[in-house]
Amino acid sequence: MIKEKTVSEAIHYRRSIRIFDNKKPLDTSLVKKSIEQAALAPNSSNMQLWEFYHITSKETIQKIAPLCFHQNAAKTAQQLVVFVVRKDLWRKRRKSNLKMIDTIFPPKPKSEQSSREKVSRNYYGKLIPFAYADFYGIFGFLKFLMILLIGIFKPIYREVRKSDMRIVAHKTCALAAQNFMLSMASEGYDTCPMEGSDTWRVKRILGLPKGAEINMIVSCGIRKPEGVYGERFRVPFEEVYKEV
Repeated sequence: MIKEKTVSEAIHYRRSIRIFDNKKPLDTSLVKKSIEQAALAPNSSNMQLWEFYHITSKETIQKIAPLCFHQNAAKTAQQLVVFVVRKDLWRKRRKSNLKMIDTIFPPKPKSEQSSREKVSRNYYGKLIPFAYADFYGIFGFLKFLMILLIGIFKPIYREVRKSDMRIVAHKTCALAAQNFMLSMASEGYDTCPMEGSDTWRVKRILGLPKGAEINMIVSCGIRKPEGVYGERFRVPFEEVYKEV
């Protein structure tokens, strides 16, 4: 039994593996465990606008690999995990958060509510709809103009257009993907995140609705030595580290 790695060990162990050893099978339950840990990633407003598609069917992998442009990481993968952004589910996720608030703060008259409860209910009751609601980009543009005006007088959150909220949802999903890859590394398993794919055709294979978007596809397996394409390269740390 492989001893789980520490966070630091997992970070250093993780590489983007391009060739996997098909003679060494993955424990599907351990991959699922890593997906469960992906769902614990920090995310914007706890909206959890994501879904995770765990592909274990060899037939489905064979269909998706050409849509990843025949990358070795896809062709030799034992399993795939498709990270999907579901910004279109914001209303459902908002209701889930409001139900969660009800379990923490049993409903009571506003006069009896604590300041924390009032802020929480106002956040999901008013602010989230303000941020996510849109109609063909028109409402988003009007919100943007209003924010520009208010922003003259005080600091304010400015990313309120449809394109802005789409970026927020994708950032959130990418955090989950990173959680997943580090969790896999801690188990001694390997991954390769792939952004290069025909996302429309992948959506069709998975039966995803129009509002869903592919964030990335992560291939999974156990590395072959030749699957590591050289030493890890990073620009000098001093080039990217800025202490203020």
